[in-house]
Amino acid sequence: MTSLASTIAADIQPIRPSSIPAKLGLALGLAALADWLFYGERIGLSLTLFAVATACVSMLFNHAALDLRRAMTGAAILVAGLVPAMEELNTLSFLILVASLTIALLLATNPETTELPGRARALRNFFLLGPFRFFLEALQVFNMSGFTRGVALWLMPAVLGTVFIALFAAANPVIEQWVSLLNPQVIVEYVSVWRLLFWTMMLALVWPFIHVRWRRSTSVPATVADDPVPPPLPSLVSAEFLGPSTILRSLILFNLLFAAQSVLDGIYLWGHAALPTNLTYAAYAHRGAYPLIATALLAAAFVLVAMRPGGPAEKSTVIRPLVYLWVGQNVLLVASSILRLDLYVDIYMLTYWRIAAFIWMALVALGLILIVARIALDRSNQWLVGVNLIALTIVLYSCSLVNFDAFIADYNLSHSNEISGKGLNIDANYLLSLGPQALPALDKVIAHRSNDNCLVSGRDRLVEVQRRDLAWRAWGFRSWRLQRRLDAEAKNPPGHQPAG
Repeated sequence: MTSLASTIAADIQPIRPSSIPAKLGLALGLAALADWLFYGERIGLSLTLFAVATACVSMLFNHAALDLRRAMTGAAILVAGLVPAMEELNTLSFLILVASLTIALLLATNPETTELPGRARALRNFFLLGPFRFFLEALQVFNMSGFTRGVALWLMPAVLGTVFIALFAAANPVIEQWVSLLNPQVIVEYVSVWRLLFWTMMLALVWPFIHVRWRRSTSVPATVADDPVPPPLPSLVSAEFLGPSTILRSLILFNLLFAAQSVLDGIYLWGHAALPTNLTYAAYAHRGAYPLIATALLAAAFVLVAMRPGGPAEKSTVIRPLVYLWVGQNVLLVASSILRLDLYVDIYMLTYWRIAAFIWMALVALGLILIVARIALDRSNQWLVGVNLIALTIVLYSCSLVNFDAFIADYNLSHSNEISGKGLNIDANYLLSLGPQALPALDKVIAHRSNDNCLVSGRDRLVEVQRRDLAWRAWGFRSWRLQRRLDAEAKNPPGHQPAG
């Protein structure tokens, strides 16, 4: 293993990044040519054409190392190797073609090897290590500062931007239609795992012919030769991943994406413009509430990481206004989510989960505002966590004092078709599941459904539960207030005196 590692390290020499883009472009071109000639097709003359194309591309990039006499000899060997493959392609002619192509490359580009043993070792290394050089040198190029910096600068904006687009598409049917116009299904149908593996294999095979690297003969001390250690690859420039340049690019892209979503909400949600065909306001409202909250939470997490105290972006006079703008758009996004949920509740009534969603959305909006306060007041994340915990405590304590059962029952009844004349009919089974606090609302429903014996029997069961709650061991102030309300309504029935 040590010998193999040393051989690879010696064979992979430092490369100039300036020539890599052109070489990689032509390597992809050869892979595309191989796809057209070979993939899913019977191979014959196509292999000869591909060998000629590979030899031409190799000569293009290695002409500086060519010696005319050696190049002519290599060309003659290549032509001789092409003849059997043109006559008939079989295993033997294939091996002859490959051998002639590599020998021609060796003669034309490696003048240092003149003896048979040296040429044999060079060809051995070429066949054994050549297919792996593409991956090793790709890693080497990736670790070069300029290339890595470019990838790092755009990796986060691209990844998070794609995530935000996916969330917006899940939340907004209009954006979903726009994304569908890209028709990614065509790409999915054309690209397959086997085709990707084929392209990868072809890149690995043609790369040694394009980026020729023969191992140089060097004299080294015996002590070093006994225990060769390959040089470590340079480390990634990880500081660029969350540096000011990356954050700036991310904020510009994210502000544009969020502005598009906000404009659509302004047109369709707030402005009540006509929606596209086959799309109702209920569907538009229901689709958006929860994905948009997930988007706001992800945005808040990004702001906390990017604008961390002491970070390089915290004091930037360019980044801070973009952060304020983006957080403002997120607050608007949460407001749109609240409106969406409110429109949905108007149609499909209120439930515990929908009340929880309203409260959760308000807390998210408050958290976003507190993030801006932390940045503007130059506070720590510990301060931010503490203030959010205080807000959460106040909200939870307030919720413990609210009679949500009665509130949901009264709201759904007042917005039902039985009372308001519009909307859905009241869900009596859901009212029964709310418990005794829904009894006043149930009495009004029974007044409109005098023949609903199941509802009457369910109401009687709740009355029995309420009576048990009035025992001193189970007594609660809320149950006592409910009983007073029931007694008052019993004295002034709404038109029908229910049993019990």
